[in-house]
Amino acid sequence: MRNDWSGQSFPHPPGRRPLVGDVLGADPRKPLQSSLERSKGLGPIFELKIFDQKFVVVTGAELSAELADESRFEKALSPALEALREFAGAGLFTAYNDETDWALAHDLLRPAFTRDAMRRYHPVMLAAAQELFDHWDEATAPVDVSADMTKLTMETISRTAFSQDFGSFTRDEPHPFIPAMIAALRAGQRKGTLNSMPGASLMAKRIDKRNAHHQAYVDGLLDDIISTRRASPEVDDTDLLGIMLHTPHPETGARLDDLNIRHQILTFLVAGHETTSGALSFALYYLTRNPGLLARAHEEVDRILGPDRDVEPTFEQVAKFRFLRRVLDEGLRLWPTAPAYARSPRETTTLSSGHVMRPQDWALVLLPAVHRDPSVWGDTADEFDPDRFLPGHSRGRPTQTYKPFGTGERSCIGRQFALHEAILVLARMLHRYELTADLSYELSITERLTLMPEGFELGLTLRTPARVVGADATPAAAGQESATCPASSIDQPGLNATSHGCPSGSAKYPE
Repeated sequence: MRNDWSGQSFPHPPGRRPLVGDVLGADPRKPLQSSLERSKGLGPIFELKIFDQKFVVVTGAELSAELADESRFEKALSPALEALREFAGAGLFTAYNDETDWALAHDLLRPAFTRDAMRRYHPVMLAAAQELFDHWDEATAPVDVSADMTKLTMETISRTAFSQDFGSFTRDEPHPFIPAMIAALRAGQRKGTLNSMPGASLMAKRIDKRNAHHQAYVDGLLDDIISTRRASPEVDDTDLLGIMLHTPHPETGARLDDLNIRHQILTFLVAGHETTSGALSFALYYLTRNPGLLARAHEEVDRILGPDRDVEPTFEQVAKFRFLRRVLDEGLRLWPTAPAYARSPRETTTLSSGHVMRPQDWALVLLPAVHRDPSVWGDTADEFDPDRFLPGHSRGRPTQTYKPFGTGERSCIGRQFALHEAILVLARMLHRYELTADLSYELSITERLTLMPEGFELGLTLRTPARVVGADATPAAAGQESATCPASSIDQPGLNATSHGCPSGSAKYPE
């Protein structure tokens, strides 16, 4: 994983010291945010040296778009993903490009995200959301938004992945799997953070020893679920586990073994719940700080769902919440919850910056910086403005400049799942509650595997939705919205441009 770039130098922050490099200017609790701050004035590519490890970081949209070229570049595993791999194994998110199980799992799981599959998940998502609202209806104090969004998305992904109900809103204490998974995951993250430090191997052994029982519990519970399902005479392929157990590759007949199935479930649990809960939390933060935007959101949900606050959106209605989709897109622009990814060249190449990059070199694309590049997003790039995703405003935007779900063939396979869930939950929440923010709260972001607002609370009051004349009709501003979207920034294989980065009702699913 040593990333020496054949000795080439890059701009770096002031204050570099011998041996420790750029450590002294970093915030160990918020390394990504401190890197974002330190990148200012260093140009589209810079470096951070942490002890003997070089991190080459791309912040410019043009150079980021170059690295997104799949004919020249491919996914690389950063130290953070190497650490996650120790917990989740060779799952879709953490597999090496040349591991055959990645392509097999990807092919087998594509049917799990078709439109028909999403229809099956829709009532599961509604049921989990209702448990959250039952919990919130009894609240007598402001609720911790990020904590509750995380419980919600964990319940949703666990039930759709392997039909497991963890009882996050009904148990007095969390299911033992949850704290064990969190502890094992944090142990891996600590090891990744320590990777470049002197004595890292010794500290890693100590971490492994202290957390071995957590990893063993997580692995054991999932292995028991997998073996029980495999031994069952009944074939149930309504969840991800069933698809992986019972579906052979359509061309080769190959199947995943039980170890890789466990890795895939862990990957979906970890990557699939924190990213969506973070996206929801950031969307709610920005909406509740802007009364005008909140009013527009209420108008949309009342028009589509009507005056009954208990009504649940149908599958078809979810795609109609175009303003809510723009709110989510804009929140993910400012704070993409999976905030960086690494890229390496397929063969030695020269970047437009003039640097020579070999297959063993990797660069981190820092998405919060790329998504704020004024050459693409203008002088208001730091401001929250959902209407920048209106088709008329998106048209002509340079390609490959909006990447909250990663890029290329290794981009997030579950992006449609995440967006459907997030829009559904946001619509029901805004339809049911008046949300009151503590205006003295200043956004604080915690960095786990993903980004998440910390200490963000909202007061709740049951609301009476407005009766909108001509409900579910085309909005007055429909001239700005169309059923198609230019979405020039999309390169997702097998998906129409309208499936991502675009607030239209014509999102496409894999066939």
